[in-house]
Amino acid sequence: MDETQAPRRKTGVVWLLLLVALIALYWYFTRGAAEPEARRDGATDAELAADRAAPGADPDDILVDLRDDATDAQLAAIERDLGIDLTLVSAESYDERFYRAHVDPARQASLLAALSRRPEVEIAEADLTMSIPAVEVAAPPAPGARWEGYPDDPKYKFQWHLDQIHMPEAWKLAQGEGVVVAVLDTGVAYEAFEKYHQVEDLAGVEFVSPYDFVGNDRHANDDHGHGTHVAGTIAQATHNGKGVAGVAVGAKIMPLRVLGADGSGSVAGIADAIRYAADNGAKVINMSLGGPLPSRVLKKACEYAHKKGVTIVAAAGNESRTKVGYPAGYPGVIAVSATQLDEATTFYSNSGKDVDIAAPGGNTRVDQNGDGMPDGVLQNTIAIGDPTKSDYFPFMGTSMASPHVAGVAALVVGAGVTDPVEVERVLTESARRPNAQTYVRDRYGAGIVDAAAAVKLAKQRAGQATARAGDDAGAQGTTATHGVLAGVLGLLMAGAVASMRRRVMVGGGYLLGAVAGAVALVVLPANALVASALAPLALLSVGWGVRALRAPLAGVAAGVAAGLLLLAVARIDIAWVPGVFGFDPIWLGVNALVCVGLARAALRP
Repeated sequence: MDETQAPRRKTGVVWLLLLVALIALYWYFTRGAAEPEARRDGATDAELAADRAAPGADPDDILVDLRDDATDAQLAAIERDLGIDLTLVSAESYDERFYRAHVDPARQASLLAALSRRPEVEIAEADLTMSIPAVEVAAPPAPGARWEGYPDDPKYKFQWHLDQIHMPEAWKLAQGEGVVVAVLDTGVAYEAFEKYHQVEDLAGVEFVSPYDFVGNDRHANDDHGHGTHVAGTIAQATHNGKGVAGVAVGAKIMPLRVLGADGSGSVAGIADAIRYAADNGAKVINMSLGGPLPSRVLKKACEYAHKKGVTIVAAAGNESRTKVGYPAGYPGVIAVSATQLDEATTFYSNSGKDVDIAAPGGNTRVDQNGDGMPDGVLQNTIAIGDPTKSDYFPFMGTSMASPHVAGVAALVVGAGVTDPVEVERVLTESARRPNAQTYVRDRYGAGIVDAAAAVKLAKQRAGQATARAGDDAGAQGTTATHGVLAGVLGLLMAGAVASMRRRVMVGGGYLLGAVAGAVALVVLPANALVASALAPLALLSVGWGVRALRAPLAGVAAGVAAGLLLLAVARIDIAWVPGVFGFDPIWLGVNALVCVGLARAALRP
């Protein structure tokens, strides 16, 4: 054995250990920021068993999401070959080629398997039903002494929930002017149409691009009451001497009816509405709805909206479980748990690792402040199930907590922070710990949303010359921090590869190439061509015959390998790589290994 072989092997191991240690430190200090991208659909065995037994999966209907470039001829071939009739989910779903079929339950499994084998089919799955929980409503407040403070809405004295998130101070800083918030719910009482009417305290609020995905028309009116209540929390007319107040008083509401009068609706309609909202100018989506079962169609729709710059907020669920429901459990969706007046989380609120933040959801079974009103969230809405009548009703639920956060998100967007990753970061970093309560991460997430602190932080971030990295559409970390880290990783990888080839001293060109390769990779757009071994392979193919170039090009390959590992640890979404089954990190890891192999080959004597 060569007498120098063992020491050289030890040197290589040291280089690799340093590289791994630096990557591990980077993961440790950024795992909180990247957490929305790292969620898993896991649960305890007992909870999974409960999911399988839960109602929601529809044995009669299947959903088929074709590739966007699928042709009508391919659609006809599917119908002919499988003997099914595919119909558009709505008039808005042709562009995304999104269909449903009513099938014999006995054939559902075999049809789904057959559809999944066809290259033009992206997703085929059973339709699911999602819903709002049973609504507990207290009586409207009795006439009494008027509120004389700010704002001048006379029933504001019963809106403890807006004080809890520090709205009076926040309104002086921002009002969310012009920000479009899509409310995916039972509809909104926003217009006088047939038997429907606009509730009085939504007068003056601007409504844009309404659509009914249940009735498939342009009139997204509420025949339940839940959606109007949610919309009121987001943007109720405020300081108008009437009724109650809302959070983002300058925001516009996009009413999207996805749930029927019974409070339930199809995943197909919800997914379609998410894409519609993203394509029609919404910057925030609120979903005070959910279910225990995951849906790939719904997850894909959330990813689509998130990549288009939409902040998505959803209720964690009211089942007192230790796992949030869906869509709250998907990556990129802000999951909201519920608090009551004393800032404890409520008896009904779901909890778990996927809870991002808490907000007032209310508890109509108590009156902790002794004001004679149950401690629900008070807003103007129609009487439950009767769109001809309306009043001011206290509701409770994570359904009521979610729109508080959606409204604050609209304030943050209006203050200049628009990227959904950054919006979530502002919300969570500005959240506060509960008063006189034991903070538990799984119940509160980052803490209770604080509107005033969030707006202040948003204004500060919007005024900074350099924004933080992070964007599901592929922002690569263009900050100096990422560049420096990439360069250091490139040097470490260069040293490790050189030690493997027993050539520790290979010159400045090799090391400079490694730094350049690593830094370039994290600055360039993240797509499957850039984030791969393609560039090092092409460069080495051209420069292989020039011995003087082989060391620098070997360095580039080593540096790209380091950059690929950095992207994998940072959980960056790679465009053109399927986002399911963890393909992004697999793609990055395999290409990093190829780059290491190229570097080693180029360093041969």
